[in-house]
Amino acid sequence: MKALAHRRVEIGEVEHVDGRLHVGERGAAENRALADVISGFAEQRARLRADITQQVREASRSVEQERSRLAALMSELTQSVVVCNLDGRILLYNNRARMQFKALSAAPALSDGAELIGIGRSIYAAFDKQLVAHALESIEQRMKKGAAHPSAQFVTTSRAGQLLRVQMAPVRGLANSEGQESLGGFVLMLENITRAFQEESALDSMIHTLTERSRASLANMRAAIEMLEFPDLDAPMRERFQHVIRDEVNAMGERISHLVQTTSADIKTRWPLEDMLGADLLDAAQRRIQPLIKVPIAAADIVSNVWLKLDSFSILQMLSYLTERLADEFEVKYVQFRLGERDGRGQLDLVWSGQTMSTETVMTWEMDPMRVGTEATPLTVRDVVARHGGEMWFERDRVRHQAFFRFLLPLAEAREVVEAQRLMPTDSRPEYYDFDLFSVSEQGQHLDDMKLADLAYTVFDTETTGLNPSEGDEIIQMGAARIVNGRLLRQESFDQLVDPRRPIPAHTIPIHGITPEMVHGKPHIGEVLPAFHAFAHDTVLVAHNAAFDMKFLALKEQATGLRFDHPVLDTLLLSAVVHPQQESHRLEAIAERFDITVLGRHTALGDALVTAEVFLRLIPLLADQGIHTLRQAREAAQKTYYARLKY
Repeated sequence: MKALAHRRVEIGEVEHVDGRLHVGERGAAENRALADVISGFAEQRARLRADITQQVREASRSVEQERSRLAALMSELTQSVVVCNLDGRILLYNNRARMQFKALSAAPALSDGAELIGIGRSIYAAFDKQLVAHALESIEQRMKKGAAHPSAQFVTTSRAGQLLRVQMAPVRGLANSEGQESLGGFVLMLENITRAFQEESALDSMIHTLTERSRASLANMRAAIEMLEFPDLDAPMRERFQHVIRDEVNAMGERISHLVQTTSADIKTRWPLEDMLGADLLDAAQRRIQPLIKVPIAAADIVSNVWLKLDSFSILQMLSYLTERLADEFEVKYVQFRLGERDGRGQLDLVWSGQTMSTETVMTWEMDPMRVGTEATPLTVRDVVARHGGEMWFERDRVRHQAFFRFLLPLAEAREVVEAQRLMPTDSRPEYYDFDLFSVSEQGQHLDDMKLADLAYTVFDTETTGLNPSEGDEIIQMGAARIVNGRLLRQESFDQLVDPRRPIPAHTIPIHGITPEMVHGKPHIGEVLPAFHAFAHDTVLVAHNAAFDMKFLALKEQATGLRFDHPVLDTLLLSAVVHPQQESHRLEAIAERFDITVLGRHTALGDALVTAEVFLRLIPLLADQGIHTLRQAREAAQKTYYARLKY
């Protein structure tokens, strides 16, 4: 029995060693035979573990190769590419996109677009959420119909006034039991067409001027020719009219030459129009409009095979706008859509029953900027119709006691609606998207209850003229970097010198190395803070001795109209939480304890990067103490002695 007890202990040890366990030869022959079997199993387990380790190593190497190839391919693309999950969080982007977003920035002189684009950032910092949602809905509808390559495109204006053409393609998810693939995310391909659009607008203006002036010239020449036909016209008068004709011909020639010289035939930028089944457009219109009004809305007399060529987003805005005004300003009893063809164009009617409307009211509605609910756009109904080269008018049907707006829109080529079908595996997403990028979603989670490892952070630091913000000291440099998914993104940084508009004390210059000459002519804090506020949007702020830096920001809130109401974590306080026995919690001391190389100390960005490295080391140590969430970290920090410091 004693030998069996020893054997039981030895068997238990196999689980906790690497498998190379020698089982002692004790007891009877049966026990020794059992020992041989156990040793054999242990050796077999060791071989299997080694094999698994080798396969994991090879798989990791393969993944790294795929990442490197993807990075190389993305960097070489001349098109701006941004990949997002369904929450609109940016998962991947290339250098071209980074350059594009610098142009979109509201403060391009202060940033390289990092406040708009970055891993984990929301694409809605640059694009209207409703516009993207509409394009996604269009793609989903096409995927359900079995389209092999569904896509959508739209033109939008950025907050910085830039005009963008955007093409959207889906990132496909797994197929359901019916063979339909889900939407896992989307890819945006961007093109800035601001300059091209301005050039075409100038071209349109020139053509209009040419047309009007040529029309006047032709009228003058026609009148002169008619006078020359009189047989009794004396010689001086004849010469005078001939001179008129020569002058007008020369003027027309000069205008045409000028037009040719100042325009380029290959620059043609138009609002993109997409092919869409009219029935799908009206189905989308019903879903969008019905929540806005309390009267029945229906689609009747719909010709099923009418394909339209249109910008569906602006058309839906127009229909929603008109329907909402009908509901608000007239006692409509119902609203109805009709769709057919007329003279080679699509005929779309918005029909209602209720009070009559004057022609003056119709003209006002056409010219007013459209507003739907809380959404506003500078476009008018007339702009939308003109964009499509269409027509619109108002009619009354006195027999049926109805009125309607009629729109004539361009037709697309008729096509067969493809039935939904299961796509072959080769049609699914490429191999290099096989990362866990699309599984993260922050919807419905409160920041305080999120794990520290799952949050996005902006780690920042300031250099100042002195240590007394309440007595007039000012920021002279701001630096920041981002942490997303536990990674410090050094390339997504913020680094800006600031003109304090006051002297920099000479005794502080050896500390931060910033001279008056270095900040002369730099942006003042009123220009820099909005860019930093956008850079830190939707993140947790982290700083070392954060109370000091946050006091400088708080004192500027009234002047700038900004509120830095982000959650804040302080590495000084968190260090005191995990290492309460340490005498010093200075940044250099903590970095030394964690064996972090300090570069650029006492520059704002250098200190921010060191603070970020420190913070990443603190997260697992906090977890060891049962501190996993933002709320727990903040509560623990407030209990430390250093939390009493005030500025």
